[in-house]
Amino acid sequence: MGKLPNTDDKVAEILLLAVAEQLGSLPMNRYISWKQWVYRRPWRQLLLLGVMLLALFVATMTPAVGKNAERFVRQEQAAMVLALESEPDVTLETSLLLQGQRQYEAGQLANALVSWQEAVAQLQSQPLRQAVGLTYVSIAAQDLGDWSQAESAIARSLALVADNSSADDVTRVKSQVLNVQGRLYLKMGQPEMAWEQWEQAEIAYNQAGDWIGSVGAQINQAQALQTMGFYRRAHLKLTEISQELESQPDSEVKASALKSLGTVFQTSGSLEDSRKYLDQSLEIYQRLGSETDIVDTLFTLGNTLRLMQESDEAQNYYKQVETTLPGSLLSTRAKVNRFSLLLDTQAWESAQVLLPTLVTELENLPASREAIYSRVNLAESLLSRGDKTHQPMAWVGLDEVAALLTESAHQADVLKDDRAQSLALGQLSKVYAYTNQWQGSQDLAKRALALSQNSNAQDISYRWQRQLGQAFQQQGKVDDAIQSYTEAVKTLGHVRRDLLATNADVQFSFRETVEPVYREFVNLLLLPDDAGEPALRQAREVIEELQLAELENYFRSACIDSASESIDRLDSEAAVLYPIILPDRVEVIISTPGVPLRHYRTWQTEDETNQTIGQLFQYFNPALSQRKRLRLSKQVYDWLILPAEAMLADQDIQTLVFVLDGQFRRIPMAALYDGEQYLIEKYGVALTPGMKLLGPHFQNPKPLQALMMGLTEARNGFSALPGVREEIEQVAASVNAEVLFDKAFTKDSLAAEIDRVPFPVLHLATHGQFSSNLEETFLLAWDQKITLGDLDDVLRTRRQQAEPIELMVLSACQTAEGDDRASLGLAGMAIRSGARSTLATLWSVNDDSTAKLITQFYEELSNTELSKAEALRFAQIAILKDPEYSHPFYWAPFVLIGNWLS
Repeated sequence: MGKLPNTDDKVAEILLLAVAEQLGSLPMNRYISWKQWVYRRPWRQLLLLGVMLLALFVATMTPAVGKNAERFVRQEQAAMVLALESEPDVTLETSLLLQGQRQYEAGQLANALVSWQEAVAQLQSQPLRQAVGLTYVSIAAQDLGDWSQAESAIARSLALVADNSSADDVTRVKSQVLNVQGRLYLKMGQPEMAWEQWEQAEIAYNQAGDWIGSVGAQINQAQALQTMGFYRRAHLKLTEISQELESQPDSEVKASALKSLGTVFQTSGSLEDSRKYLDQSLEIYQRLGSETDIVDTLFTLGNTLRLMQESDEAQNYYKQVETTLPGSLLSTRAKVNRFSLLLDTQAWESAQVLLPTLVTELENLPASREAIYSRVNLAESLLSRGDKTHQPMAWVGLDEVAALLTESAHQADVLKDDRAQSLALGQLSKVYAYTNQWQGSQDLAKRALALSQNSNAQDISYRWQRQLGQAFQQQGKVDDAIQSYTEAVKTLGHVRRDLLATNADVQFSFRETVEPVYREFVNLLLLPDDAGEPALRQAREVIEELQLAELENYFRSACIDSASESIDRLDSEAAVLYPIILPDRVEVIISTPGVPLRHYRTWQTEDETNQTIGQLFQYFNPALSQRKRLRLSKQVYDWLILPAEAMLADQDIQTLVFVLDGQFRRIPMAALYDGEQYLIEKYGVALTPGMKLLGPHFQNPKPLQALMMGLTEARNGFSALPGVREEIEQVAASVNAEVLFDKAFTKDSLAAEIDRVPFPVLHLATHGQFSSNLEETFLLAWDQKITLGDLDDVLRTRRQQAEPIELMVLSACQTAEGDDRASLGLAGMAIRSGARSTLATLWSVNDDSTAKLITQFYEELSNTELSKAEALRFAQIAILKDPEYSHPFYWAPFVLIGNWLS
């Protein structure tokens, strides 16, 4: 493996070169002639919908961040259109504004900033025009991470508007200023303030009679709602906008609005909607014959289809871009995405053939942010998209890749673009790590981190903090590594909400980009045999953060309330176990009241661990070998429980609470086998996504009063559930319950009954599915599927009234087949309901055994001396002792999630 040059000699030398060069103009894939948008009123239509969408972090064109991230890169630059007055002569200030626009669209942000600053200086005698020019200054400063200048420009702009409140067109200018101020708030991590500003902007646009501006402000509001965690409200807002657009005649404005709508849906992960609106936009552009817009929309569609894993169609769209605008930057970007897609689909030969041409094109690109990002993306693909027999980095010289990145860092330095330079140097750090030159990797990561922090780019800072942690660890600098990973996790805590809400890249590549930060840190903390209490506490905290991050990623927003709980305060007879799967071992941290944390491990590869768990899951089928199942079950028991048996006995532990990781979530802990008996015969068993996610607590349990709704007839393609009637009627005979079946079980009736009487128990016996896909997790009512968003809406009033559900029972539901992360759907259902505890099943179970177990559970639960975990345990043991249903298939899938107490 080749050795790269010393970073202090080669890179620093190049970066410090003062090169005076004329920066060439790049093809403008989003440029729309301003003359097409001139209005009779001065400065009307100051920005097209692209700028109405300035809220989108998409405008930062974030490059690849992980193994599968390249396919998610949209790199969409907001299209800026300056609406100038219709006089034939072009003044100095309008020339400077137009020059800034071209520079901005070409990714030369610092140059654009200078041009706009000069234009503003020339507009002293025209305060409203100066106010608009200052919004451009703020936009460029925002993208460069200069919050101080961005805020100052907006403050000056607002002051000019206030001082000229009686001037013509002041309302239109004010709407523009408010719009850009909202963008600034969102970029600074204040979505609530952004939303408020965009509401005001919408009002101002409406007062000015500017329909397209109003639409843009509404789209921005949806983006802010998404970032705040109001995913469903955001989606409804965008749907309303789409309905409004449908009534408009076809025009370039409508096509642009639809494309922006499609891009927002892509960003939020609503891919079917994204495809729909991008297709509509493309059809209009094709009828109008707007070639540049057609190609740009094809590129965006290709990215959406790639996210949808429709690889062949995505390839075709990228090829159309390449052939329609050969030699353009957009063509090269499409080729970069197509290359990484070929690697993803293991079309190794085609990828290898494409690579030389791609490298040559990238080498010849003029300096711009997009050119730099394209090179970074190629390097990421080469580094992370191989397998055991195919290593793309071997297809091109390491020196050539390093030269591409070094030149990118130099160009970014000339452009004064700290963010782009940070990304180039950070990627170069990864190339040095690939060659095991860890000191060089460390030096480059430090530079990249300093630049990202200087440009307020926390969304990339965590990557370089992780990179530093890896470099320190490889050099034996353990304390420095722990510090770097601590900072990485801390940074992720600050930016996770924004990343998950506004970056489909992170949503879909979470397992390759975000999750490893937590796992690598836990691995580092637990590696010493004698890891002390502080390290174990920190590791437990990181595991809890990972659980929270996974659920936030599942919901695509940070909308989960969390609070720390002490096991000692909750239950003096319970132990909490944190099994975590690492590349070379299974680690378990165990927490018991009044005793320091302990950990123990089993050395084996991640593949071996997951293979054993997968086999055990299959052998819960009663038709398969019991001997094999018991052997596999004993094996997992030995990993998780055996090392702690003596301690659990000494402390008289009665309940085991599991915070499960990865594949462990697929299997019922109750059915682990010690060689003589099942775990449920020794302990009560409960699950929680984390001790921070236990939900509300009550000093005294409420009376056992239930709302019970069931679906017994075949409906919407789902089979009949005849056992549901027996199940509910048996329970209702001994519990104060209101019962609704079939046609009486609708989404609206559920909402009405929940609001009418604050039932402590909600029992829903119907088809349902838990999936890793948010849209595919649902419960079936008579009239429709009830999604997690619907459930959230239905139960919101209860939560707001501080009367959340004590217990939610979901029977007849199952996890999606072949979905190794479907348990996230189950945890998501439990959390979204706001219920204190949820009883559900890991798979669909026999009607008769389910009716017996659920009836027994309620009978046990009527004994106020028992906790929910104990009630479930006794019900499961009762079924286990029934010879007809003794196999774990019948009783083991019932799991209690959340608070296990009475």
